[in-house]
Amino acid sequence: MVVPVVASAEIDCSGALLERINSAFTALGARTLVVDAADSSPAPAELADVHLPSCIEQLSGQVAYFAARGLPRRHVNTRGSSANWLAEVEAAAPGVDVIVLHAEARDLARMLVGREVHPVLLASLQPDSLTAAYAAMKLLAQRAGLMSFDVMVGHVGRPKRAQRIVERLASCSDAFLGALLRQTAVVDTVDTHFDTSELEMLAAAQLMPVALPAHELPAHRAPQQRMASLY
Repeated sequence: MVVPVVASAEIDCSGALLERINSAFTALGARTLVVDAADSSPAPAELADVHLPSCIEQLSGQVAYFAARGLPRRHVNTRGSSANWLAEVEAAAPGVDVIVLHAEARDLARMLVGREVHPVLLASLQPDSLTAAYAAMKLLAQRAGLMSFDVMVGHVGRPKRAQRIVERLASCSDAFLGALLRQTAVVDTVDTHFDTSELEMLAAAQLMPVALPAHELPAHRAPQQRMASLY
């Protein structure tokens, strides 16, 4: 499955937030591929347009990484869609459970045509990040018809202020776009001992659409049974 994470140039902790959500997926037993197609990501390998699988770097037994800056735009068809390119990425990584797709909202809108997904918005305590998150919601709502989002707000030791940002975004999105925030997580990007329950719930909610009854779970998806304990 694909989990879109909306890249934002307005926050300086996006790397930490991306790492935290990826760790939450792996903690649930999912094998992940991070497709880093944000404008700030590394340039793709020269073979990316020729043999995509060879450009996927295995970081650990559960985590792989694909530097893909600019690739969605290089594979846009005559209707402005790069959905076929995303399908090629999925085909190149058949052993993963989750593709964490990190890209700007405009590129996600081109890739997510017809997909039932809940994009994950990123924000921080910086005022501009809230504006950027709202703008991303508006673009994805208008261009991709997506009306339900999750959000992660990064902070350092100021959880109450981060929670107020969540509340403001939820209020504005509902009042002006008719869009809803489904799961929210306030994430301390420095303290490794912060309460991760919200982040775990967010990750589990993203995985739930592919969860199967226990007797139907393939062997490699068995760790997803742990998600039930979060609800």
